[in-house]
Amino acid sequence: MKPARIVAGASILLVACLMVVSAASAQQSCENLKSLKITNVTISATETYGPSHVLTIPIPASPFAAAGELKITVPVCRVVAYATPTQDSHINFEVWLPRASTWNGKFEAVGNGGFIGQINYGEMNSGLGRGYAIAATDTGHTGNGEDWALGHPEKMIDWAYRSVHVMTLASKQLVKAYYGKPAKLAYWDGCSTGGKQGLTEAQRYPDDFDGIVAGAPANYITHLQAGSIYMSWVALRNGTSAPEYLPPSKYPVLHKAALAACDALDGVKDGVIEDPTRCRFNPKVTECKGADGPDCLTAPQVKTAEAIYAGAKFANGKQIYPGMEPGSELAWRAMAGGPEPVGIGDGFFKYMVFDNPNWDFRTLNVDRDTRYADKKLGSMMNAVDPNLKAFDERGGKLVMYHGWADQLIAPGNSINYYKSVVAAMGGLVKTQTFARLFMVPGMTHCAGGTGPTVFDALGALEKWREEGVAPSKIIASKSEHGKVVETRPLCPYPQDAIYKGSGDTNDAANFVCGNPKW
Repeated sequence: MKPARIVAGASILLVACLMVVSAASAQQSCENLKSLKITNVTISATETYGPSHVLTIPIPASPFAAAGELKITVPVCRVVAYATPTQDSHINFEVWLPRASTWNGKFEAVGNGGFIGQINYGEMNSGLGRGYAIAATDTGHTGNGEDWALGHPEKMIDWAYRSVHVMTLASKQLVKAYYGKPAKLAYWDGCSTGGKQGLTEAQRYPDDFDGIVAGAPANYITHLQAGSIYMSWVALRNGTSAPEYLPPSKYPVLHKAALAACDALDGVKDGVIEDPTRCRFNPKVTECKGADGPDCLTAPQVKTAEAIYAGAKFANGKQIYPGMEPGSELAWRAMAGGPEPVGIGDGFFKYMVFDNPNWDFRTLNVDRDTRYADKKLGSMMNAVDPNLKAFDERGGKLVMYHGWADQLIAPGNSINYYKSVVAAMGGLVKTQTFARLFMVPGMTHCAGGTGPTVFDALGALEKWREEGVAPSKIIASKSEHGKVVETRPLCPYPQDAIYKGSGDTNDAANFVCGNPKW
């Protein structure tokens, strides 16, 4: 008879071997995923890439994504698929699945920009590099314009909310099939339309994601586009030779004056306005004392600047959408530089609101046309519901951010939405247990600008959701020639970064987050 310890040891070894075999058999091959059955989804291709594979992006460059080549840095299974939830739907999406040995056990989906129908390959590659199983969609159409929406109400619904939800459900099934187990957590990361998509998910489908990064969210679409086309109307309705036209060559005049008035309010003169809402800048200080010149604005040009700062309003004076903030002037070309109106706002009213490709922005009546857009499209396209109770109760965490110098989506919009959440969810203290907003001094739309504008919002979200460490600050950096030259804390709204009064002002360690007395 064999000693008992040998039998026991053999049994343990047998169990261990069976576990290994079971785990190995649980994971599908990339090729086998083609046969996976998902309702209303067709898997058109699966491809396996080794490390350093160069993927050529087949879609032309756009304002939000670059064409060219991506170098895939880890072995991956690429799944190409499309969903057809309605007869007029064709939602392309891709899921990239890293090898099990490099998978972090989590799923991430990334967002889009504008109304553009394009898979965000760059952000997919970034998420893949962090170990995520990653997904993205073209939102149900292809191309850079807005004409796809004309006569296609189902495609507008796909863009508004259905495409991301359908993609997410299908992607989770692919993840489970490939690895033999579901992802332990799901995250969303997007800016601009991607930020809006994140808020839409939190509001409509709170079970889809455990954590959401929503940057510069375009969540109030009907009012955002009304506000955008209004700025074009103010500056360009009578052409670029009209007295009220403010040429981009004079933007630096306004910017210099705004910095002179407000840069040093926080005790640090660094070329960045820490909190423009505390800035009392009057553009009339730039008005020419005599004849027009390159270093001053004429009286009609001052009025145009005042209208851009003020933003669109209803006839009764109520704000439709916030205006641009002091410090954002150098980037105004997108809205008011001319000679044509801002394309996305123009296309929105032509193809989605009025169903008329010949609509002329010069006929804009911002009060009437905003109300019509709200009535026709608001319930479908806007993501302004402040009730995030379901998302909060399931443990969801939300990190919002917005650049104070954003030239495409007024930063005041994020503040307005966050304040509405605070009011609906029981106050600031309660809201900050699951949702925080970080304003970024000097940052333009989603990235870039003056000051430290590079930071890891997803990393802060991961630490919050996975370790219970709420982000009391996020460190942002600025680099020159590949070297970090400045760091600064981003603070949870309504706090600002306050200089301690001593030490290097380029070092985040010499600042604290708090409520200033400026």
